[in-house]
Amino acid sequence: MNAGTSSVAAVSQQAPGSLDLAGSWALADGQGGHATTIALPGDVHSALLAADLIPDPYVGRNEYDVRWVAERDWVLSREFELADPAVTLVIDSLDTVAEIRVNGERVLEAANAFRTWRADLSRAAVVGTNRIEIVIRSSVAAAEERQAAQPFYVPWHKGNCPIPNGNMLRKPQCDFGWDWNIALAPLGVHGAIRLEPTRQARLAGVTVAQAHGEGRVTLTLTARIEGEASGNGIEFAIGGQSVSTTVDGDRAVAEMVIEAPDLWWPAGVGAQTLHDLVVRMDDQILRRRVGLRAIDLVVQDDAAGTAFGFRVNGRDVFARGANWIPADALPGRITPEATRDLLQSAVDANMNMIRVWGGGRYEPDWFYDICDELGLLVWQDFMFACNLYPATPEFLAEVDAEVREAVLRIAHHACLALWCGDNELLGALNWFEESRNNRDRYLVAYDRLNRTVETALKETAPDANWWPSSPSPGYLNFGDAWHDDTSGDMHFWSVWHEGRDFEHYRDVSPRFCSEFGFQSYPSMEVIRSFAEPKDFNIAAPVLESHQKNAGGNARIAETMFRYFRFPHDFENFVYLSQVQQGLAIKTAVTHWRSLKPHCMGTLYWQLNDTWPVASWSSLDHGGGWKLLHHMARRFFAPVTVCVVPEAEGFVLKGVNDTGAPVSLSLEAIAVTPAGDERTLGSTEAVVSPDAAQALLSVPALAGDEVLVWTWRSSDGGAGMDLHAPKPFKSYDLQAPSISLDVREDGPLRHLTLRTETPAFFVALEADIPGRFSDNAFPLLAGRDAEITFAPRDGGRPPRFTVRDLYSATYGSP
Repeated sequence: MNAGTSSVAAVSQQAPGSLDLAGSWALADGQGGHATTIALPGDVHSALLAADLIPDPYVGRNEYDVRWVAERDWVLSREFELADPAVTLVIDSLDTVAEIRVNGERVLEAANAFRTWRADLSRAAVVGTNRIEIVIRSSVAAAEERQAAQPFYVPWHKGNCPIPNGNMLRKPQCDFGWDWNIALAPLGVHGAIRLEPTRQARLAGVTVAQAHGEGRVTLTLTARIEGEASGNGIEFAIGGQSVSTTVDGDRAVAEMVIEAPDLWWPAGVGAQTLHDLVVRMDDQILRRRVGLRAIDLVVQDDAAGTAFGFRVNGRDVFARGANWIPADALPGRITPEATRDLLQSAVDANMNMIRVWGGGRYEPDWFYDICDELGLLVWQDFMFACNLYPATPEFLAEVDAEVREAVLRIAHHACLALWCGDNELLGALNWFEESRNNRDRYLVAYDRLNRTVETALKETAPDANWWPSSPSPGYLNFGDAWHDDTSGDMHFWSVWHEGRDFEHYRDVSPRFCSEFGFQSYPSMEVIRSFAEPKDFNIAAPVLESHQKNAGGNARIAETMFRYFRFPHDFENFVYLSQVQQGLAIKTAVTHWRSLKPHCMGTLYWQLNDTWPVASWSSLDHGGGWKLLHHMARRFFAPVTVCVVPEAEGFVLKGVNDTGAPVSLSLEAIAVTPAGDERTLGSTEAVVSPDAAQALLSVPALAGDEVLVWTWRSSDGGAGMDLHAPKPFKSYDLQAPSISLDVREDGPLRHLTLRTETPAFFVALEADIPGRFSDNAFPLLAGRDAEITFAPRDGGRPPRFTVRDLYSATYGSP
């Protein structure tokens, strides 16, 4: 038996003479039942659904009817032909505990969905027809067995994961359920599967270290080799230059100097220039795309505590973005095209960073290629989240191999800004009775795991930016980063989980907030995909099963009572849930941006959804924009104006994230629900590069007034925003009588909206998929709104619905 080895597969191409085993395989459970076919790469649930053997898990309450799939073993099999049996099986993202047999002989045992496995088949394969079987064990049973084998109990977050003991397996932790995810524990093969000619030595990967000087960059290129290749020649080529060297042990190292480099920049800062790097050893070729840039993690003591931020090519960049979770709960449904659409939506909302959260997966190579192209900086967690984990030698050895592979595979990407040890494991030490009662035991176990991750990272990519955990006050600091806003990165959840007012966001001044969020319901188009009209009630079992955060529905409703008059019906309830979500996140982001440079980043939770569910996302499952995402496009604009409430009035601050001074023209007015306007002040000012500065002080408002301000900037930007000092329910809003004119322009629709009295949070909906150029905006008399609607596909003309705060909660339904 060959237990198999794991290593990094060539990213851009298959080795010469490879045989691709992707395609149709036979599928059956361990007893031979539920026989059908599965397309690899793919997952078992998707295959069973395609064969009508299970209902769609995302519809209704079907989730609970298909959990049995993860409780069984499954066998995937096919035949293949060989002329030469000297081949190696390469299989990527084998999920999770599995053995592979060729012609009845076991050739590989694997138990890590994050690795690429290689097995020499020369003793098992034959000339002619061969049969391969992949036996994937039940993750539920395998996790239970591993928990029982631990020297002491290792707790997992039962509030997140209805399927137990997921922390025992190196598999996406959210597969076992999360407070936004369906609990299916999917299984299958989610990456490449192929046969390659067996080699004495293999070109396994390359790391690229960059040292930037005045007008030049020095690249240190390190090719990693598996097998015996000492003395073999290696050639590196990039940017019209090449250099050759020889292999020494398990690597070959060369330096190249590029004069007057064309640098890579994050979105909104500069161009995303990428260069082709080619590495050759004999007939083996690796191709990578490399961006020339310097990214520094700036962690330094100051008067307030310890600063945290990112410096790109010598310039401090405020991080505007969100947290990324897997693009779908079923890996077989994830495509590069749909993922690119999600990431493009992040850029379209003026984001420049995403955080790949530690309860998901290391994304495939094409994901980071897309981020390189779009200019999205990536904060990359290692895959540990919200649980405690084993610290046995076997578990840590598996983690060590996993980390080395992930780093070698993706560290060269220009987008990679930070490697973070885990998500919330420091906090988890206080969440479980076992760890509270014996903190030393579990803290030592955590430290062993964290040091294993750090050591593997630094030995693979010594120049990588490292942060031990998120949130964290700093290196070797095990303090409370949920409530300490003086140092490091912060997760601030008091508004959602503790039910605090939105204004509580102004009570903290984080150095960098890497998680904060507020829930809403998915849009009606998405709700109709899983619920029937009879289920359009937040207390209906179907709606409750699509809310995974305990007490989430009640918290959304209670917040509405606090801020708004209650909506007339379910559709307006959904609309208002998205309004208040956007209002919550806008309050946080605009306040923290106004603190720049004290605060240098806001990454809200979360960008996307894995399935149709009530959650903290700004993008619906399927990629549609919720109202929060439209609002994010405005409050993340590189140049904007924010309000800071004070005891005697308000200060309007200009925020400039660009590298050049910006001239701003600003006017502030007080507006009553009846439409009466009172000028409060105006100014012309220049906002310095990369700065936030006070522009205009305005006095307190009368009891029935809201603050509205408009601005124009010399970079071409413009905007209107408002602030209500009191809950909206306390204002006597008037019927706005909004008119809508629609003009056709090929597939586009140009919409003009007018009103007679102020309308707040005006939202447009279409009965076909597409995107509006703006949404959830204020509309005042005499200030028309011009909106464009772009259909996603062709087809019938769209019909539009207009909502606003008055029509949703005041007037007749």
